[in-house]
Amino acid sequence: MHDREIIDRFEVFLKKKYIRALAKAVKSGEGSIQIDYGDLDLFDPVLADHLINEPNKTVELFMDVIASMDLSLEQGAAIIPRFHNLPESENIFIRNIRSKHIAKMIVIEGLVRQASDVRPVSALITFECPSCGTLIEQLQAAKKMLEPSKCPSCGRKGKFTQKGSKFVDTQRLVIEESPDMLEGGSQPKRISVFLNEDLVDPEIVKTTCPGSRIRITGVVKEIPIEMRSGVRTTRHDLMIVANNSESIEKEFEEIDITDDDMKELKKLAKDKNVYQKLINSMAPTIWGYERIKEAIVLQLFSGVRKKRADGTVVRGDMHVLLVGDPGTAKSQMLKYVSSLAPKARYVVGTSTTGAGLTATVVKDEFLRGWSLEAGALVLVSGGIACIDEIDKMGKDDRVAMHEAMEQQTISVAKANIQATLRAETTILAAANPKLGRFDPYGIIADQIDLPPTLINRFDLIFIIRDLPEETKDQKIAERILEAAEKPDAMVSEIEPSLLKKYIAYAKKNLEPRLTKEAIESLSSFYVTLRNKKTMQSDEAIRPIPISPRQLEALIRLSEASARVRLSKNVTKFDAERAIKLLTYCLKQVGIDPETGELDIDRIVSGISTSARSKIVTIREIIRDLESRIGTNIPMEDIMTEADAQGIEEGKAEEIIERLKRDGEIFEPKPNIIRRMPR
Repeated sequence: MHDREIIDRFEVFLKKKYIRALAKAVKSGEGSIQIDYGDLDLFDPVLADHLINEPNKTVELFMDVIASMDLSLEQGAAIIPRFHNLPESENIFIRNIRSKHIAKMIVIEGLVRQASDVRPVSALITFECPSCGTLIEQLQAAKKMLEPSKCPSCGRKGKFTQKGSKFVDTQRLVIEESPDMLEGGSQPKRISVFLNEDLVDPEIVKTTCPGSRIRITGVVKEIPIEMRSGVRTTRHDLMIVANNSESIEKEFEEIDITDDDMKELKKLAKDKNVYQKLINSMAPTIWGYERIKEAIVLQLFSGVRKKRADGTVVRGDMHVLLVGDPGTAKSQMLKYVSSLAPKARYVVGTSTTGAGLTATVVKDEFLRGWSLEAGALVLVSGGIACIDEIDKMGKDDRVAMHEAMEQQTISVAKANIQATLRAETTILAAANPKLGRFDPYGIIADQIDLPPTLINRFDLIFIIRDLPEETKDQKIAERILEAAEKPDAMVSEIEPSLLKKYIAYAKKNLEPRLTKEAIESLSSFYVTLRNKKTMQSDEAIRPIPISPRQLEALIRLSEASARVRLSKNVTKFDAERAIKLLTYCLKQVGIDPETGELDIDRIVSGISTSARSKIVTIREIIRDLESRIGTNIPMEDIMTEADAQGIEEGKAEEIIERLKRDGEIFEPKPNIIRRMPR
């Protein structure tokens, strides 16, 4: 088909289908119009094929047609046709892009991993010939500036004078395949995408921030790889110059469910043993861990995200932490969950670099600016992140995790970039004790390398201990050997594909509300436990067994329990299930061995109430002795007073060392203590 024929056909197509859209674009000052590829294919299949196979030339002809129409365009203005709804055959996975796709129009989908600043780039530079004064326009398509090879008038070669440039706003994105596109264990592939003109308008840029899922329609181009010496090699990188960009937020719930599937789901919901079946379907090759598997089931269903009238948001996602001895199948549990959820990612704390778990700012090698790069929690927003060895993550990630777990956003303020990214992510994490084995009498914050404030953000914390027990060991051995002998025999009671649909349907369609009975049950448990008579009831410092944060966890667990039954109401039955699960966890990590009572401070602050009481007593002893004998206080006197107050010598020495580390006291001479002046 000749150019003249293409132009004529395009003009007929635009006047027939898109004349109103063009008029609207001119009136509102827009730089482009959206054209449905399906309309073009119906009008003229040959033209549609021409667009796919020769997109650059075809789009230029399209723009020439628009410019020639009587649309009252301003001088130098142009309207760009942006195409969408290309056929399925042109939807290409990033990993499958090959040399045959170069200079063709394709469609890719993925997550924005990096987004650079918007920068002006010279699209066309005008040069002047010093000999004859001829003005030569040179298109710029490469990274380096291209000069004309020779003057078309006098034939002069080289050293032309630059007279002017036409600038185009450009932004570079790095698009990565999303987790639900990958087959088990596959590494997600990336490609650079360049947006320009109106695709970098402020409103559109909001939809292309790191972590967003987008669909790009564009032309594949090759970039020669240059060595440091400036010599070009025969190898090339691939990139995509975008013609169109569309935001597509695909969450956990977006799974196709047929009528037959719905019958199966309703049948499963009515089953009296639905909870046990779901528990048995969690990592069936691992024996035991009923409570942990129950917690993971509820975590997958999650609570209801709520937005209050004052604008504050209460998360519905539940975070679960597994702490335990080596060889107790923690990693295997995380791997199974990451393969079960449609939008999930398995990461290891020790191997997270660059953006890591949260987000970071990196230098952009193409546009010479800064790029915002998203980490695992942003990329899997709306899904579940399985983080192994979370105690070994980087310092920057550790700081950002506080915000990510509670507010479910990640704020970045580095270089010249200030941004807040969505991280509505459920976290299932595993950590190992610093000394190899977990000490049930020690405080959890002292045993894993995580701050108490971060540990407290987990709704449920499970301790997994590897203790010899003949009956249990026999069953574990039988399960491991059976799995080795018959690998295909270990199947879930519920097919993983059906389980995915069950969870997806529940999360998408059900927002269960608390009934009066459920509210009374949760309220009674919370108030009774907080005001329970204890051994220290008459003392100034009393242990706090549960805090409002745990009450919110109970609500989330109760809502998830209702979703398991596909129920719109949270009943007393759901509340009691949540209470049992939370109580089980609190007894594992919140019991003070000195008093035998629940003390949430062991998790929240890393210091139990009984220990804090002793610290306060030692401080008072030091102040009292200072008022009686002066600023220099003999250690022997402190020990005598401490013993009279019921604090044993070893504990008193430990507290004094702690006060020294905190800078409250110092030792000017051996065995002499002095308070730090205020």
